[in-house]
Amino acid sequence: MEEQNREERNSTEIKLPGHNCGACGFHTCQEFGELITRKPEQIKRCIYLDKQSILEMEQKTEQKTEQKAEQKAEQKTVEESSCSMCGSCEHSFTDSNWKDSLGREFDFVLDLFPGDPGPRETIKLHNPALVKEMEIQKGDILIGRPLGMSCGCPITHCGVAMEVDYRTGILVWCVTGPLMPRANGYKDLGYYSAEAYEGMVKETNTELKVGMRYWFMPHKCMLQWRHSGLVNFISKNSAGLQVRLEGLFIG
Repeated sequence: MEEQNREERNSTEIKLPGHNCGACGFHTCQEFGELITRKPEQIKRCIYLDKQSILEMEQKTEQKTEQKAEQKAEQKTVEESSCSMCGSCEHSFTDSNWKDSLGREFDFVLDLFPGDPGPRETIKLHNPALVKEMEIQKGDILIGRPLGMSCGCPITHCGVAMEVDYRTGILVWCVTGPLMPRANGYKDLGYYSAEAYEGMVKETNTELKVGMRYWFMPHKCMLQWRHSGLVNFISKNSAGLQVRLEGLFIG
């Protein structure tokens, strides 16, 4: 099996730029390289590679389509029997590694609601009138940056509008990544305050209680930095624990 994996890595090997820009959705080029070893078609995420490099990767992928399909089916069977979180083994963290990219411990990963493209974030624009002026509607692709004590994240957030309140200027959106707005265009919200996060908790290293503050990691956070929030709602269902966190900050 080890020899087979080595052959697969060689067949899809391509030199990445090493900029660690995060535009592909990963913290480093090395992590992105691990993804394209398994899923070569994702090479298009890199904005620095030339068209010829991408074309060569696509040709190699086409030549091995049937073989890779069999290997993925085999791999999926193994993963489904071994993953303790959800059977997909796509999570960045496990119960033996509850630390962010700066080595700080956290309590749980905030995952997605079934069918959602990302965790739900409730936000208030620094100019709430823009919600009505820009005619923001459910399904719109948006970008903006959380500013100040509410969050202070240095990364521009991207997402899809899920709920819109024209009276208060409050939005609920699913935070995703930069690929969707880059491909389809977007509306720029400017600065905003992050008021709450909502999502599912499928595994935790501590018991969660309403009224307690916890460190958590939003699903596939680009910086992989822990966030803090006060849990003010918990509901258990078949997918795990549904939680809502307010009073957010990073660090």
